[in-house]
Amino acid sequence: MVAVGVNKVIGIDIGGTSVKAAVVAQDGAELDEIRLDTDASRGRDWVLSRVSESVFRLMRSFEDTGTNMGISALGIATAGRVNVDSGEVVYATDNLPGWQGTSLVAWAREKLSLRAVADNDANAALLGEAWQGAGKGKQRLAMLTLGTGVGGAFMEHGLLCRGAHWSGGDWGHSLLYPGGIPCNCGKKGCAEQYVSGTALLRRGNENTGRLYRSGKEIMQEAARGSLKAIRVLDGYTADLAVLLANISVTLDPEAIIVGGGVADAGEVWWSLLNKHLHLLGVQTEVSRALLGNRAGMIGAARLAFEIVEA
Repeated sequence: MVAVGVNKVIGIDIGGTSVKAAVVAQDGAELDEIRLDTDASRGRDWVLSRVSESVFRLMRSFEDTGTNMGISALGIATAGRVNVDSGEVVYATDNLPGWQGTSLVAWAREKLSLRAVADNDANAALLGEAWQGAGKGKQRLAMLTLGTGVGGAFMEHGLLCRGAHWSGGDWGHSLLYPGGIPCNCGKKGCAEQYVSGTALLRRGNENTGRLYRSGKEIMQEAARGSLKAIRVLDGYTADLAVLLANISVTLDPEAIIVGGGVADAGEVWWSLLNKHLHLLGVQTEVSRALLGNRAGMIGAARLAFEIVEA
């Protein structure tokens, strides 16, 4: 049971291009939300300053008036491997320069005066979808997040499986093409280099003769009937289907949820993915995330409620 009067937390999702945060009630309802652009290339301190600004803006909206309790805890979702026991980022790629070694829980306690918990963003996204989204009511779930990079997570009996080294579900760095495209993790042929949003943009620029600024532009071209753009998406979804098939046979979950920025525009390419899943004989239910890019911050809020309840 949650202590009487404790009814609001902040969930925050830290990414390379934006910080998304929300005040969330015990029933999962969002009471307020903020999104701030950030530029990870400016370094750790800049990103943390944007996190601080997001939290303080939300806290000012819910200052204790004598009738409402203030914010009771902060849940943080972030890219990288996170030691949930200590709140430290134990591994991060250059998508967030200088992020490795950051102790987010200690920082939040010192700079924001809040109890806090931190976890990998894909873990948080799956927790959010299991709580309020596409995984509601299911106990064995896997998730794949497609954004600047590729993340993943899975749960058994409703509990996240984080792994002995905090890398459970890190399918973005499983090998899809051994010896293939170099990855920023140091290996070659990682799935992230083929099915991330960054990879989709590279595919489009290499195979159409056009210089796209984003994967969204490729999808818009495909929606208008561009055969070159459709072929790019067909190759992209073929590789994605292989990754999903491997997850399916490894874990045998009730469902695999696909989230992240690329999945948000899935109406353009989802039928192509289903075609390739059928060709590979994948029986597991594969669905798009219902919470969209809000899943990470909602899941982070769920984590915050867990430490409040504890």
